Amino acid sequence: MNQKTFFNCVTNGKKDIIQEIIDLLNQNSIEYCVIGGLAVNAYVEPVVSLDLDIVVVVDGIDKLIESTKDKFKVEKFPHSINLGSKDSDVRIQLQTDKRYQDFIKRALIKDLMGYQMNVALLEDVLNGKVWAYSDIQRRGSKRQKDLADIMRIIESFPELKSMLPESIIENINKIA
Repeated sequence: MNQKTFFNCVTNGKKDIIQEIIDLLNQNSIEYCVIGGLAVNAYVEPVVSLDLDIVVVVDGIDKLIESTKDKFKVEKFPHSINLGSKDSDVRIQLQTDKRYQDFIKRALIKDLMGYQMNVALLEDVLNGKVWAYSDIQRRGSKRQKDLADIMRIIESFPELKSMLPESIIENINKIA
């Protein structure tokens, strides 16, 4: 079983919606990069996640939404647009927070679960996780996952620990 097949089995995929979204981005020449937990998986030992977090260049968001309207259910929120499909449990979240836009130009093409995707640079992935963990409006369980992702990165790349705020280092030290 290859990685794509495994991922689609875990996500109850009747269709390969990740490949569909990658194809739509590429066909429409929309610049993007993957962030979040799946992006962490591109750099460290992977864990299963149902979330695909993507940053799309600002002027490509409407074009992407227009090209997905027949394939995905679209829900708009203050800092994201979520794309869902009855054909998979994968949750695609387009991050609209402008802080992430610079990540796109530094992204690298990486093999991620058998998919060739533009993935944010490791330092940018870590910054995004720090921002997410520091957002006290997020659910506690989401923030704990963000902290675990930060720890996964730091364990594999200890030289990046200096990028972390002292408060996060203190929380990591309590656990370690």
